[in-house]
This record gives sequence, C-alpha cells and structure tokens, in this order.
Amino acid sequence: MSEKILIVEDEVNLRKLLTILLLQEHYQVIAVDNGEAALKLIEQEPVDLILLDNRLPQMSGLDTLKIIKELHPDMYVILMTAYAGVDTAVEALKLGAYDYIVKPFDLNELKALIHRTLELNKAKKQGINLLPKIELTNSDNNGRILTNSPNMMELCRNIAKVSQTKTTVLISGESGTGKELVAKTIHFYSTRSTGPFIKVNCGALPETLLESTLFGHEKGSFTGAFQRQIGLFERAHLGTLFLDEVGEMSTNLQVKLLRVIQEKEFEPIGGNKLIKTDFRLITATNRNLQDLVEAGKFRQDLFYRLNVMALDLPPLRDRQNDVMLLARYFANQFCQENNKQLLDFSIDAVEALNQYAWPGNIRELSNAIEYAVIMSKGLFIYSQDLPAHVIANKKMPNLSPNFNDYDSLGTTLKEKVKNYEKELIINELKFHNGHRENTAKSLGVSKRTLLYKMQEYEIFETIN
Repeated sequence: MSEKILIVEDEVNLRKLLTILLLQEHYQVIAVDNGEAALKLIEQEPVDLILLDNRLPQMSGLDTLKIIKELHPDMYVILMTAYAGVDTAVEALKLGAYDYIVKPFDLNELKALIHRTLELNKAKKQGINLLPKIELTNSDNNGRILTNSPNMMELCRNIAKVSQTKTTVLISGESGTGKELVAKTIHFYSTRSTGPFIKVNCGALPETLLESTLFGHEKGSFTGAFQRQIGLFERAHLGTLFLDEVGEMSTNLQVKLLRVIQEKEFEPIGGNKLIKTDFRLITATNRNLQDLVEAGKFRQDLFYRLNVMALDLPPLRDRQNDVMLLARYFANQFCQENNKQLLDFSIDAVEALNQYAWPGNIRELSNAIEYAVIMSKGLFIYSQDLPAHVIANKKMPNLSPNFNDYDSLGTTLKEKVKNYEKELIINELKFHNGHRENTAKSLGVSKRTLLYKMQEYEIFETIN
C-alpha cells in the first residue's frame, strides 16, 4: 500500500498542483486548506508525511507544527515557507520539522525530499533507526545551518535578517566554525542569489598575487602577464565577494580595498581605465580586528567599513547540543560516500564526542567522524573507532552491550536493533541516575523522544 501524504496549503492552485504531482508519483493524497482541519484529520486517520505551508489563515504553519509534534512527536513534517522566511524555516527545524523547502521550489527537488523522508519513515517503522539525512547544502550550494543550540539559533535569525539587506558583513570566529557556510547562506537568501558567489582566502596568497587576483591585470603589465586577467572585483559584479581571513591582508592592499568599497570602481594592474563594479562584500576573520587596529596592523577606517554588521560564530565547545547532531549528519554523509551502513553511535562513543573540547571545531569533528566511519566494523560506531586523541580523556566506562553474544539480542534485524536500543537507554539512564534530560542530551535525542522510547520499551518502572 502506498504512503499517505497530507497537504496543508491554502493557495488553491498550488494545492491542486501538489495533489496532481503526488498522485502521479502513486502516493495517497489528502489536501486541506488550514491548520485546524489538518489537526482534526490526523486524529481520525494516520498519515506518513505532512507538507505544511507556513502562511495559513487563523492558525499559522508554525503553530500547527508545534501542536502536531506535541501530539505526534514522530510525525514527519516538511515546512513550505516563503523565499524571505529563513528565520521561520530555522524556527521550524527547532520545533521538530524534518526539513523545509523554500518557495518557489523546484518540483524535482520537492519529490526527492519527499522520497528521502518517506524512506527514513519506512526504515524507522521497520525498527531500523537510520542516521538522519539532513542536508547542510544542496546542489545549488545554498547554506543550511544545522543546529539545536540556542546561541546558534539566535545567530541564524540575525543571518536571516541581514540576508535581505545590502549591508557589508564581518563574520568572526575560530578556524573551522563554518564562516564560509554562513557567507554562502547570506548570499543564497539575498536578492543577489542569482549572481556569482566569489571567494578568496586572503591569508593563502602573497601580497602581489592577491592584488592581481582581486584587481586583475592587463597583458604585459608585469613579467609573466601573458594575457589579460579579469579580477575578482569584476567577476563579483551583481553578486557577492567573500574575503576570508581579511585580517591577513597587507596594509597596502587595505588602502586599495577601502577605495574600491568607497568608490565602487577600480583599475586593473597595468590598466588606465576605471571599471565600475557592484558587489556585496562579506569578510571573515579568525583574529580580533579591533586588537589589530590598536596594534597598528589594520586600518581603523577600513575596520569601520567592514564591521557594519558583525556576526560572531561560537566555537563548537559552546554548542554542546550540536555535537551529536553534526556527528550523525557527517556519519550519514561518509557512509554514503564509502558505501557503508551504520545505525548509530554507541553510548561510550557519544560520551567521548561530548566530552572532547573540539579545538578544531566543526572541521575537526568532520574529520574525526570520517575516520570513525572508515574504522567501524559493525552497525555502530564505538569509542575505539574514534581517533585516539578524541578518546584520550574520556571519563565514562564502556556501557555498550557485549556483542560477543550477538544472537542473544534477537533473531531478526528488527529484534536486534530494538533490544540494543532498549539496552542503550537503560544503561544511559543508570549512568545519569535516572535524569532524563541529561540522558536525552547524551543520546542526541529530544526529551520527548526519550520518553516515547521509554514508554515503548516499558522501562518506566526500571528507572525512576
């Protein structure tokens, strides 16, 4: 029997289009035009997926989503949101939506997202808790920031606001915190999204090469200039120019950059003709530019020009709620790349990942998970699969079930997975002395999901 999809959309033509599209894909389809009708319907008959518009009459999509997840925490919901509603989409993910799609959307992209979501739903119903297939970026390189941390959620709201403006943005943060992803997100949701996104690392090139890269040069302007080269200032016209590690730029180039920002024009090296350019400037640094200004290493006037809107990315050690969220995302990604399948992380692996300080931030976490996926031999990633430096200071004893007697967990894959999951929850509850919120956090799930699992496995009496 085909999966049943509920469409909640008040715009008649779009509702009809989606209905026809999904019927052609051989799904069962129910369509309503408001949140109240949707809530009433899902109480009367089960559905596998809900496509929920955000802008609904009376009860908004977010309000409807909140009630749906309270009543049916395992229900899969995809939010359909307007182009400018990035902050709404971020809030939807926080409330429990599986994903969101931005209007106007590509129908093939929507079909792929629906298929992916239903496959995950089907696997979970069969007792196979596959790693979540959440995308940080898609084929169009639009940024999707994955987070459950309050400080990052607030930052996402600021990103959504600044995306709709033309202002210059300065992104600061330690190496590996995702500054380029933030820059791409701003560009994707800006009015310049159809234009180019041009990036350069100012610390990776010597001064002369960086100047030539930015300004371009005419043929014969210097030794080795055998042909004309178009610079990034010109290539970024009507788009976004992202200067990473701008604090490494020489004072000589700082003066020239300031002039381009002020005049919106420049001359290529060896040229005598002014070229007009119109680009949105985003810069990033892992250094404190204010300190560099005070030390005389960065021009104060340029700093003021760049620091119109400042976004400060927190390090991963200050995003504790995101460690396992990101770890599972990376595990899913590297499993696909290496043709492997994993169900989850063991308790001891979760503890090791949560206890490590991650000085290299998200980049280091990604590398560690790639290593663990390659080293893993079974269905789970254990602490011994992680890089040695990650588990060097692990405090928790190994509470994972002993798989030497693997058959004792059951005869079918479904039985083995359910029994193992029950054992994981019991052991983790014991370790945290029955504290459910800490248990849920260490397992990388919501407290509501933990309570649902405890009820499913009848372990309320086992753990106080």
